[in-house]
Parts: sequence; structure tokens; C-alpha cells
Amino acid sequence: MNVILVVSDTMRRDCLGCYGAPPWAADFKTGIGRVHTPHLDRFAEKSFVFDNAYIASFPTVPTRNDILTGRYTWTYKPWAPLGADEVTLQDTLNQAGVLTGLIADTPHPFAPGFNYQRGFQTWELIRGQEHDPWHADPLEIQFPCAPEKLRSPDRTVVQYLRNMSYRHWEEDYFPARTFREAARWLERNYDREPFFLYVDTFDPHEPWDPPRYYVDLYNPGYQGEEVIYPRYDTIHYLSQSELQHCRALYAGEVTLVDHWFGFLWDRIASLGLLKNTVVIFVSDHGFYLGEHHYIGKSLITSQYQQAVQLYPEVAHIPLLIYVPNGKGKRIKSFAQTVDLMPTICEWLGAAVPERVQGKSLKPILDAAQNGQRPSLRAIKDCVICSPTISHERLDVPHPTTRSSIYDGEWLLVYGSQVHDLKDAETTQMVDSVLRRVRTLEQGPIRPELYYLPDDPTCKRNLIHKERAVARRLHAYYMAFLEKANVPERHRRFFRTV
Repeated sequence: MNVILVVSDTMRRDCLGCYGAPPWAADFKTGIGRVHTPHLDRFAEKSFVFDNAYIASFPTVPTRNDILTGRYTWTYKPWAPLGADEVTLQDTLNQAGVLTGLIADTPHPFAPGFNYQRGFQTWELIRGQEHDPWHADPLEIQFPCAPEKLRSPDRTVVQYLRNMSYRHWEEDYFPARTFREAARWLERNYDREPFFLYVDTFDPHEPWDPPRYYVDLYNPGYQGEEVIYPRYDTIHYLSQSELQHCRALYAGEVTLVDHWFGFLWDRIASLGLLKNTVVIFVSDHGFYLGEHHYIGKSLITSQYQQAVQLYPEVAHIPLLIYVPNGKGKRIKSFAQTVDLMPTICEWLGAAVPERVQGKSLKPILDAAQNGQRPSLRAIKDCVICSPTISHERLDVPHPTTRSSIYDGEWLLVYGSQVHDLKDAETTQMVDSVLRRVRTLEQGPIRPELYYLPDDPTCKRNLIHKERAVARRLHAYYMAFLEKANVPERHRRFFRTV
């Protein structure tokens, strides 16, 4: 058996046709009411579609640490390089005689010094995303909108626009470059079984600048400013037409990714690999496009940063797994990104390292293939999604760095119960730029509780009406922290709800 893992950064679950459509798609000028993902929908028809897949650690770099180590990074490590003592998926597979390959354009985990490509027998990094210092020209750059609407305009956006100045055709865009390079790797190594190929595409992460014909599927004729890399903030600085165009730009990026994933999927089929290759498609998190009055996935100023709540738009992710001889089925069971490492090890016949905390999904899929219906809690009772709340250099966990505890019906949003806090903590989340952590939102930071069957968009906080439910989820959370060896010096800030 071979395994191909595709991670699509910032791919919202509700933008895949097999999961429905985002509410704001109803406002697209073309009247389509959804996002075009015909190739991923075709892939889903032959795959196991997980309806309750969630992130574990958040965001980009901690998620890759989850995937490659099978450990809950948020309990012990911040946005940081791959540790020298980490036991990785690629090292484990290498020892089992598996050929390991990486094709990636996602910049942060594979940037100089972060080294998440360590241990792959072959790896190819596609240059030019975000502030990658790839090109020094042209010197004069014209912003597509007012610079104050952009996140890090003078650093990231200027460099990105220089990097992209050479593009002429769709084949020059990142999804095309990355998926074509993955196809070439398969052409060279399709008979080198067993193999593991990890494809990591940064799109549809911003900057959003797909070819215009993809944007015109959703918002043709737009004449306003192009806010391709919006400032992470509340949406107050965007007009309604600008916000709707941001959604169209994002949808265009999704459709661009879908097209080139389809190219790779067809190449897998044409090489005869469908009979002996598992193919996994997953995202690391979603993105707020006006929901909860946010655009982005945190709040950022030039000097400060604050995490925001991990509501379903960000925490609930797509997970599709094609298994040879399997049939397309919906899977109800909880699953998280941290579970991918042991799952892949089992498929490739490698022993799962003792340090791994995730649970293999293979028994669930084996049961489903045999006609059984695995339950929601087949491998875990709840899922916890969280930015890092504990690491060795951290003094006091910041109250805005909140975990989300989901049990299938209820969501508890919960952070450290700290009130008189000096803003001394720093973070490199979400773009490797060092900033101080500060409370940027108004009002006290308090726990929140939502009943998702009646309130899927989390608008009615029931924390004061449903104290028993909150205490039950909080008890699960505290037991998890203890089992994960979060030190008492940090756990003590989470004891009350």
C-alpha cells in the first residue's frame, strides 16, 4: 500500500460541495449559491467523507507538528521549528523501508530554520509564497487597495507581489506548480512501493489573487479595491461590496485548488495507483469571512496579536480519505489532524511510536468497509481544538488563547482564568513575525457555551443557563490536560469555569 497526503491550507469545510455551501455564497452575483469544487466532489464520491473532523493544534506550524508527530502540539509547544527530539512520521516510515517524499509551497513550516522537511528522502519546496525573499524586482510595486486595509503591506504584500510579477499563465500559479510537481514525482516513483508522498499547498490561504476568470464565477464586473490580503480585524474597515469581493476572491482560490487537485487525482488514476494507494485530503483550519464580525483567524496590529475563538468556521475541517476497493461513505466518528500520523503508519506497515497521542482511523474505515457504522465516539469522546496554552518558556497562559471543546452537540470555549495580566508573552503566530500578545477585543474574556444543533453559528451563549454542561466539558478538558502532562504551573489557571 502507498499513501498520498494532501494538505490544503485554510480550506473551509463548507466550501466543498460534499459538505454544502457557506451562507454568504447565496449572495454571489452569478446566483450559483455555492463554491465550484467539481473535482473534489468527484473525489468525495469514491472516498470516506468525515463529517466530524476537527483541527487539534492551531494554526499552520503547530498543525504540521501534529500531523508529522501525532502529538497534541498545543499542550507543549508554540509556533516553533521542528524539535531535534521529535519522532516524526517520515523518520518512522524511513525505518520501515518506505520511500518518503515532500512537495510543498506552504512557506512557514519549511522555511530556513523551521526544518519540517527534515528526514524526507526527497523534498521539493516551491518558492515565492508570502514574504519569501525570492525576487528583488521590480522595485516599484502598486498595491491593489489602500495599504491600511492589508496585513503587513510593506513586508509581506510587497515581497509577494514582486515574487508574482513573472506570472503569465495559470500554470504559473502555486496550485498548478505544486500539484504538477507532485505528479512528476509520481511519474518517477510510481513503481517504488511502498511510498508516502506528502503534498502541502498553501492555497486557498491569502493573498487571494487567482486568475480573474475564477473570480468572475462569483463576482463578475467588480470595479472596487482588491483587498487580497486583508488585515486580521473586525470587518468594520471593509465596505459590504469589498467584503463580498473578498469572499469571491477566496472562492476563486478554492476553485483553483480544486482544478489542480483534479489534475493530480487524474494522474494518480492514469498511473494505475488507485488499486494500491490511499489518498487523503485535509485542511489545517478554516477562515472567518465576516462570521462573528471577523475577517482572518486572529486579531493583528503591527506590534500586537490576539487569538480569537475557534468556532466551527475555523475548527471544523474537511477530511476525505480514498481507500482502494472502498466505496464512498459518510463517517460520523470524531477525527483530528493529530490522528493522521498513526493512521498512515498502520497503512504502510510501520510501528506507531510510543510517543504518539493520536488514534489511528484505520479501524474505523475497516469497520465501515465491512458494512458497520462506527459511532461518533468510536476513538474519542470529545475533540479539543486550541492554540498553544503551555510551553517551557511561557509564564502565564494568556486568557485570549482559548481552547474549544466539542462533544458533538455542545461547544465550550475556554481560556485561562487570568484577570490582572501583564502583556509580556510573545508569539510568532500566524506568519512567523514576532509580536506581543495583548487583549485587543473589548470586554472581559469569559467562557462561552453553545448548543450546536440549534445554534450552529454560535450566536447564543448559554454559559449561565447550562452550568452543568459547562462543568462536564470543563472536567473532560482538565482530565485531558493532566493526561497530556501539561505542568501544574499552567494547569492551575484553568481550574474554574
